Amino acid sequence: MRILAEHSGSRIDEVLERVRCRLPHRPSAADLPALRARGALIVDIRPVEQRNRDGELPGAVVVDRNVLEWRLDPTSPHRIPEAAGADQVIVLVCNEGYASSLAALSLQKLGLAKATDLDGGFQGVLALRR
Repeated sequence: MRILAEHSGSRIDEVLERVRCRLPHRPSAADLPALRARGALIVDIRPVEQRNRDGELPGAVVVDRNVLEWRLDPTSPHRIPEAAGADQVIVLVCNEGYASSLAALSLQKLGLAKATDLDGGFQGVLALRR
């Protein structure tokens, strides 16, 4: 976990460390194919600029971070069809795996207990491709 090694003592680093302790297993990029095969919903929350720069994540649904909760909340009239319910495994992907950890906790607060994020984010996917 890179953030712990770089821990600067800032509040956000402390919050991030506590959040990650509450998340279910944070899968790596190598785990994505098996997760997809088991029906996990992979959600790319990177901004369009990062997706344009680094590429798309095959098999992922793109949901902008600012509407994530509305699109994945199974009780929301604005949810996406892929949001199957509270028991669904959801793996959020941001650029490096920081913002996605915070977003996963937000989804858990909505009752999506199996929401987590990709350790290393999309940069971990790119590293695996090399």
